[in-house]
Amino acid sequence: MARTTEGDGTPVPQRLLAAATRLFAEQGYDRTSVQEIVEAAGVTKGALYHYFGSKEDLLQEVYARVLRLQQQRLDTYVNADGPVADRLRAAAADVVVTTIDNLDDAAIFFRSMHHLSPEKNKEVRAERRRYHERFRALVELGQREGVFSTATPADLVVDYHFGSVHHLATWYKPGGPMGPQEVADHLADLLLRALRP
Repeated sequence: MARTTEGDGTPVPQRLLAAATRLFAEQGYDRTSVQEIVEAAGVTKGALYHYFGSKEDLLQEVYARVLRLQQQRLDTYVNADGPVADRLRAAAADVVVTTIDNLDDAAIFFRSMHHLSPEKNKEVRAERRRYHERFRALVELGQREGVFSTATPADLVVDYHFGSVHHLATWYKPGGPMGPQEVADHLADLLLRALRP
């Protein structure tokens, strides 16, 4: 089956996600109808239900696609050669940049995740936990090697960093005084200073 329709040739799932993301960000998930999404995407309801079982599935995918990207990038840092401090700093900065690059997605999710069914909420939380555990493994490796302090438990270190990341959507403004990389560098440096032995 063809994955595109007339127009610019953008695959239908991407068009639906782009339309849903924009509308959820502007109006809120609960105030956006399926009809508005399909009209904005230029497709039929049948096309939406072919790729996504429901509006809730769109909400889940808005966040899941960013998390997949971040997981893939984190795996690269975890599996790379080089000092653990350099790899952790790169991973810590990357999650900030990728969150800012997808700020609407993050904002939508944290504002609207309570609309997910318990089952879908559990799926998303499990994926996010897997990401955090992989990130924590870098912290623990550095602690075992004596590169990082063990004064603060690795779990708390990870919660500290991701608390900052998860709140970016509440205060970061594109075009503001700091760009994504500058914010990322500051937050990554804060994390590394907190781990200094």
